[in-house]
Amino acid sequence: MAKARAAGGAPTVLAKMREICLSLPGTKETLTWGEPHFRVGDKIFAGCGDEKGRAVIGFKLEMDHADAIIQDPRFSRAPYVGHKGWVSMDASSVEDWDEVRPLVLESYRLIAPKRTLARRGAGGVEAAPAASPRARPRPRARRRASSRSRR
Repeated sequence: MAKARAAGGAPTVLAKMREICLSLPGTKETLTWGEPHFRVGDKIFAGCGDEKGRAVIGFKLEMDHADAIIQDPRFSRAPYVGHKGWVSMDASSVEDWDEVRPLVLESYRLIAPKRTLARRGAGGVEAAPAASPRARPRPRARRRASSRSRR
C-alpha cells in the first residue's frame, strides 16, 4: 500500500483520498484487487490505483456527468465499468483537492444505501429527493376465496 506522505512531506494521493472518503458516514478502506478502495457498506464508491503506469483515482458519476467529464484529458472511462458511469482521473493532474471532493461526494451519493443517506444526513452530501408515496407501486390486494371455491 502507498505511503501516507511523499518524500517531501506532502500528502500522497492515497492520504488525500483517505481524508475525503473516510470523512463520510459509514465508510471504510479495503484492499481490493491489490489496490486501496473505499466502501460504504459493502459497495465501492472510490479507489486509488495504477493504470498503464500512472497513478489514478476512480469514482462513479451520473452518466451525463461522466460523458461530459471525459472530454477533459485528465479523465477517462474506467476499465471494465466505464459504461456504468465510472471514471478514472490522472492523480498527477490534481492541483486542487477541492475539485476532487465533489466528484467523490457524487459517487458516495450514488452508491450509499438510501437509508444511510437519510439517517445520517449524509455528512453534507445531498441525498436525492425521496419518492412520493404515490410513486411507489402498491401491493396487490389478495383475493378472497369465494364460498363456492371452498367447497
